[in-house]
Amino acid sequence: MFHNKYVRLILLSNILLQLGIWARNYAILLYVSDISNNNPYYVSLISAAEYGPIFLFSIIGGTFADRWKPKLTMVWCDILSGVSIFGVLLALLYGSWHTVFLATLVSAVLSQFSQPSAMKLLKQHVKEDQLQQVMAMYQTIASLFLIIGPMLGTFVYQKFGVEFSIGVMGVMFMASALVLLFLPADEVKSVPVRRQAFTRELGKGLRYVWTNPALKRLALLFGFVGLGAGLVQPMMIFISTEQLGMGKDFLQWMTMASGAAMLLGGGVIMKLSAKFKPQTLLFMGLISSVVTTWGIGWSTIPALTLVLQAVSGLFFPCIHIGINTLILRNTTQEFTGRVNGVMTPMLTGLMVVGMSASGFMKANLSLMIVYAVSSLLYAAGVVFLVPLFKREKDNVTIAG
Repeated sequence: MFHNKYVRLILLSNILLQLGIWARNYAILLYVSDISNNNPYYVSLISAAEYGPIFLFSIIGGTFADRWKPKLTMVWCDILSGVSIFGVLLALLYGSWHTVFLATLVSAVLSQFSQPSAMKLLKQHVKEDQLQQVMAMYQTIASLFLIIGPMLGTFVYQKFGVEFSIGVMGVMFMASALVLLFLPADEVKSVPVRRQAFTRELGKGLRYVWTNPALKRLALLFGFVGLGAGLVQPMMIFISTEQLGMGKDFLQWMTMASGAAMLLGGGVIMKLSAKFKPQTLLFMGLISSVVTTWGIGWSTIPALTLVLQAVSGLFFPCIHIGINTLILRNTTQEFTGRVNGVMTPMLTGLMVVGMSASGFMKANLSLMIVYAVSSLLYAAGVVFLVPLFKREKDNVTIAG
């Protein structure tokens, strides 16, 4: 797998982006929490700023990814992100603290053009029987940064401040663009540029997902998972400070427990990927999320919460690897970008809805109810997964 130049360079680019994003994420979370006096609405707005643009631009970015040259798209998106981040840094230095939300928003928009392009390159240049391994490696990198990311973000913020953290993000995006320049040149082909052609292709992509039974069920499953994840994502800091009675620093230990388990889970799946069908992995991940989300919402014992976080993290790679493998296997190369563009809003769009509602639900109901509702939404996602087992025709893929 690592003999493949596309895999090596795209993964290295991903590592650099993760460094910048994690330096930003924790710095902004701690900064906004400090300056707003732990206001739950501002805390949840951080996540909304990250995922809101994804919902709006994903289908557009996915359609353009199928029309544009993927290497150039990825390089220019990273360059534009880096330049815009430095602009945000200047605005922060001379303006309002609210501009920190722009650092998240800008990179989220541009990633909707570069991410489908990366998936398209992998679909083109990675053998189908290695796709699940590559997805597992993606998840392993994400898990690694769940361990070191909180420490990195907290250290940089406490030692150097939010301005330096955002500057690091800009530098990492520029470094990622430099790495991607070493990818082989894009294949030369004619690309339609008329607006009318674009709208037809966009509609074609929507119809492709809707008429493919497997993709349609995965899209609905994405929606329930996204809503469930969105409800609890901004609430972890309140689990740490209110429910467990610990300080804000305990949040990084919760995240690290989950990240260490994710790293282990991703590594195990990478070794045993050939023995598990992707829908089986997805089923295990969803059931784990049902149980652990409910438990975290009701636990008042720090040690038990850490164990539940670890169990949740251990099985989380099953969701990511399973669903991405199913999508790539059930999508032709021509529609890779558009299918990603349709699927992503189903996940992130409803994540935004959940994030936006979580602060209101916590203030008017309780933290426990927020986590209970999230657990039930994961359970509802299982309902849409079951038919994918029934439609399976062989051991490699599922019927489309």
